[in-house]
Parts: sequence; structure tokens; C-alpha cells
Amino acid sequence: MTVLAGAEPFSHTGSTEVGILLCHGFTGTPASMRPWAEHLAEAGFTVRCPLLPGHGTTWQEMNRTEWPDWYGHVRAELESLLETCETVFVAGLSMGGTLALRLAQEFGDRIAGIVLVNPSVMTLRWDAKLLPLLSKVLASAAAVGNDIAKPGEKELAYTRTPVRAAASLSKLWKLVREDLPKVTQPLLVLHSVVDHVVEPENSAIVLAGVSSTDVTEVLLENSFHVATQDNDAPLIFERSTEFFKATRLAGQVDAG
Repeated sequence: MTVLAGAEPFSHTGSTEVGILLCHGFTGTPASMRPWAEHLAEAGFTVRCPLLPGHGTTWQEMNRTEWPDWYGHVRAELESLLETCETVFVAGLSMGGTLALRLAQEFGDRIAGIVLVNPSVMTLRWDAKLLPLLSKVLASAAAVGNDIAKPGEKELAYTRTPVRAAASLSKLWKLVREDLPKVTQPLLVLHSVVDHVVEPENSAIVLAGVSSTDVTEVLLENSFHVATQDNDAPLIFERSTEFFKATRLAGQVDAG
């Protein structure tokens, strides 16, 4: 299957001291994370942002994948980073945040910290309850991509939402919500005040449910859902870079 131009994975090998895994969102691509990835690469970090299975091709192809496919892919990337870097962080946008939380739940303190941008763990949409049924009779629905406030900016995402894949995502949400207390790592959550895709209640659920004691919440006042491409992108890049450096330093002090 041919990958859409611009949807290619991002990979930069920098310092072996810090590795960062970036996870893109549902129906999106690494293009939404590329500016962030490039910023982190310029800071000297090793950075990986894989293209999730079923993404960056066609929505029909995505309907042939399920959440274990997406999770297995980022899990393999994480394993690789853990083999080559001393300290490893995971960050994600939207469903990428869901995957980051699941990795944190499984890998524990092998992950030094996590950064979430508009993470999703549920939806308030009434029709979401019908997804198991709809997925059997409906192939696609209206697109969820391209929720950006910044004029002229466009997300590289599918023009339709694959319903069977969405039904699978809802199963992942349930697992992640149930296991939120297993998240103990330092946590930075940045979420938009206005988000037309992932309701702000999602971040509230995450913040209330995790067991992390080092937690920072940052409100994004000037961006919609795809905040990594929006007006607050520089703030995300700056705060996450500071978080990675400070958490790494704190870990060294504790180890000493």
C-alpha cells in the first residue's frame, strides 16, 4: 500500500542519553508530529515517530486494523529505544496519548515520563455507544481530522472516519481508563480549552485517575485539537523539552 506523501515515519538518532517516542493520533500521520519531532531532534534527543498500521494510506485500509496493531507497533519502537537510550520518554497526541498511557501502564518505571497533548480515553458523543453495532453495517463516517484554529494550517489525515477502527479504539479506551492508577511516571498534560474532537473531560479523567505524584497541567488557550500544528505548538515544544531535561536531571540526582 502506497504511503501518502508527507505521512512517512520520522526518525532521528541523536544522543543515546535520551530517547523520545512520539505517537500520532487516530486517522492522522507523523506529519502532525513532525514540527515537534524536529524541535526535539534539534535539542539533541533521539526521536522516533512511527506511522501506525492502517494510517497514511486509505481509510479502508485502516478498517482492516485494530488497536492491538497500533499498540504493537509503538511497543516495538519503544523496545528498540529502551535498548539504545539510557532514558526514554513517550509522548502522544490524541489517540497517541492513549497509546502512551498504555505503554506507561505496561512498562512502568522503564519509561521516565510521559507527555500528553489532548489525550483521548472516552467520548461524550451519544452515537459512540452504538459503535459495536454501527461497525457491522457502516464502513465510514464524517472525518475527525483537521481541527485546527490557525489559518492556513491543515492536518494530513483521512477525509472519512473508519467506523470499525473507531469501534476498536473504544475498546482500548476502556482498558486504559481501568488501568489509569498504574500510571506512576512524571506526567505533563497539555490540553486545549476548545477542542471539537476530544472533549476536555478526557484530560480531567486522566489527571484524576493516574497515580503519578509529579503532574503538570498546561492549558492551551489558542488551539483546537491538533495543537501540535496550531497556535500553541511553540508552547508545547518548549514545555515538553523542559520536561524531558528536568525529569532526566531529577532521575540522575535520585540515582546518585
